[in-house]
Amino acid sequence: MPAQRWHSGFQNYLQMMGENDDEFSNSYLASFLSQFQKKEDASNDPQAGSGSDGQKLPDTLPILPLRGVVVYPNTAVPLTVGQPRSIKLVDDVVGGDKLVGLVAALNPEQETPGPNELYRVGTVATVHRLLRAPDGTVRLLVQGIERFKLGEFVGEEPYLRARIERAPEIEEKNIETDALARNAREQFQQITQLIPSFPEELANSILSLENPLQTAYTIANFQRMELKDAQEILEIDSVYAKLKKLIGLLVREAEVLQIGQKIQNEARGEIEKVQRDYYLREQMKAIQRELGEKDEQSEEVEEFRKKIEDAKLPEEAEKQAKRELDRLSRLPTAAAEYGVIRTYLDTLVSLPWSTSTEDNLDIAHARQVLNQDHFGLEDVKDRILEFLAIRKLRLDRKDEKKEESSDHIRREREGVILCFVGPPGVGKTSLGQSIARAMGRKFIRASLGGIRDEAEIRGHRRTYIGAMPGRILQSLRRIGSKNPVFMLDEVDKLTNDFHGDPASALLEVLDPEQNGEFRDNYLEVAYDLSQVFFIATANMLEYIPGPLRDRMEMIYLSGYTENEKTAIARGYLIPRQIRENSLRPKEVTFTDEALRMIVRQYTREAGVRNLERKIGAVCRKVGTRIAEGKAKKYRITPKLVEEFLDHPTFQGPEELNKRTSIPGVIPGLAWTSFGGDILLIEATAMPGGRGFQITGSIGNVMQESARAALSFVRSRAHSLGIPHEFFDKHDIHMHIPAGAQPKDGPSAGVTMATSLVSLISGRKINPQIGMTGEITLRGQVLPIGGVKEKVLAAHRSGLTTVILPKQNENDLDDVPDEIRKTMKFVFAETVDDVIKAALEKAKSQKKQTRKPEKKIKQKKAEKNVKNKSAARRR
Repeated sequence: MPAQRWHSGFQNYLQMMGENDDEFSNSYLASFLSQFQKKEDASNDPQAGSGSDGQKLPDTLPILPLRGVVVYPNTAVPLTVGQPRSIKLVDDVVGGDKLVGLVAALNPEQETPGPNELYRVGTVATVHRLLRAPDGTVRLLVQGIERFKLGEFVGEEPYLRARIERAPEIEEKNIETDALARNAREQFQQITQLIPSFPEELANSILSLENPLQTAYTIANFQRMELKDAQEILEIDSVYAKLKKLIGLLVREAEVLQIGQKIQNEARGEIEKVQRDYYLREQMKAIQRELGEKDEQSEEVEEFRKKIEDAKLPEEAEKQAKRELDRLSRLPTAAAEYGVIRTYLDTLVSLPWSTSTEDNLDIAHARQVLNQDHFGLEDVKDRILEFLAIRKLRLDRKDEKKEESSDHIRREREGVILCFVGPPGVGKTSLGQSIARAMGRKFIRASLGGIRDEAEIRGHRRTYIGAMPGRILQSLRRIGSKNPVFMLDEVDKLTNDFHGDPASALLEVLDPEQNGEFRDNYLEVAYDLSQVFFIATANMLEYIPGPLRDRMEMIYLSGYTENEKTAIARGYLIPRQIRENSLRPKEVTFTDEALRMIVRQYTREAGVRNLERKIGAVCRKVGTRIAEGKAKKYRITPKLVEEFLDHPTFQGPEELNKRTSIPGVIPGLAWTSFGGDILLIEATAMPGGRGFQITGSIGNVMQESARAALSFVRSRAHSLGIPHEFFDKHDIHMHIPAGAQPKDGPSAGVTMATSLVSLISGRKINPQIGMTGEITLRGQVLPIGGVKEKVLAAHRSGLTTVILPKQNENDLDDVPDEIRKTMKFVFAETVDDVIKAALEKAKSQKKQTRKPEKKIKQKKAEKNVKNKSAARRR
């Protein structure tokens, strides 16, 4: 094994050699202290080719590879060797002239480097002492003499031998070099002061150096540095350049040591501060005990103990609270866990475990409040009144003796979980507030839109920094009641990712069988949610996961009719906008015609949000004119509506009749999350052959409906009076306008089929007719959903006749009577029924319908026969 350096200083060397090896240690010290005088003698030796000790250097030397260490001239270094060839080399050298060539290996990890794996510059050294260790290795003390350059290797066995060439340094005798040498000694002195273990006598010896070359080599010998930097210092010829390189390394090392000492001092200061604070607190406690006073921690523990008693916790929660309180009392206030436990106890005792509001079970009062706050919505109001009535019966009959139930698994459920599903603006959220007011309960709302982390519902575990309960318990803690009306808004807009699925976490919250023992991850004990009146709201039922949807009672809120919107505007919207715009009730009044104009031509929606915005815009215009002194009061008429709100946004039935006056354009009825809407389906033909395309940002289901409609029309071409050759000679393009809005669903099937028949036969649709229904390839009309919303949309658009599937006839019971009385409904079982009711009769379109080619050919043949007969007569 090549030689290795054991240490970077005299004290380290003594630790490696052993404290009892005084003779060897003293030899090393004597060698180190005597090298300075030898250097000066060598510099004055006139004999060329001799070392600094007057010994003539041979032309060839045995080469000892060094691993990770560089030996400089005129420095004493302890080495250890273990490879057999290196031990052989040392034995031969000690028995001879004691001269050896020391060269560093390029790769310190390589145990037996070859001639091409060594640096080209090394140091001639003499062996001073040798010690054989019990483990078979040899420890020796060498002293560098002079630099040399490797020449040709003359032997590799039993060890490396090579020719050498002396490489003396270039020593500049000038003031700049002396200044660099002094700077290097001062930098090294600064470093030794930052290393308490560095021997003082060694530092003093280095500071007493005057020769610049000796200064560079001695400091480099004891300074920690990379192998390549150490070898570079040896290879540099100029003493001036050596010192510049060395000073750069010393400055960097000094900075690293200073930063390390600063970090160490700061850490020591923090530890001392904590110990000082702890000592002072203990003294304070002792003084307070002598004075008979309680310390701050004891008072806080007693305060928590009293809160636990007053909170009337369940048995499990009380045990947990007392256990955590005992831990708190034994911890010092400076401990990190003290704050965690304190926050947990504060959360635990502040929850409304036994605090609740008394329900107002007066059914008449509840009906009055609901009717006062909301117009219509009779289904929802009836369901709330049913809940209050059953709860009233339960309280009135709780003292009666009941038969013991044989069901020991399913407990009696007390809470109710509703889900209001409907388009925006129909009053879902405000209805929850009205329910709370009618029952005399507190109301709290939590918006779930965009929540993607399960911990938002269940809370975070206490192992995390900044952990807190989920939104459910946080809201109950904030409201201070265990039986509020709790509205979970926008439950259909929950998302999920790698953090978890919040919709799945809601399963326990909204399950009457489980929410009596809801366990929050932060609380770790069961909390009873069965007294909470949960109400969820959603726009789209399809986006709610099936298991969650199954746990809630669905109540559907459809859009408002024109009369309902007018009544809501007079009873609720106009008074609120008058108040918000600082107007007096007599300063602005709306006529019925003005309100109907706003509803019909400026807002087509299921709810009333846009209607309120338009009313607010009118009130602001009125307020501006009153503030300018142009008038004292205004009576809003249709003319003023158009003046204040500019041109109408939506056109009347005339525009729809104009667009459907062309064959191939048919109005269909569609359902959206914002209510019902009118969907115009257009079809056109062009020369081609059997081509068919459909556009308008439609989904797969709607594309399949279009293809099914085309297949049906082609299969029934004869009975529909359509020439077979039409499809062979034409391409058909079907388009659904509003192409930027995605559309999908099967309910446009009958509309598409009617559009194709209208296009090919040239028969226009009868005025003011809309339709909806799914079709089969056999021409049957299947039922669809959203009948009420679609009928309301048809009524808003001015349609007077609606074609519906026969199986949806019972769904008309949900449509308000005022709408049913003003509209005509046709119930179709087949597409033939739809075409018969929707399109004009074929006779009225004979002139516009193209004659079949077969008849044209027949008439031409008859004409030719007549011409030939006339010719014969002539």
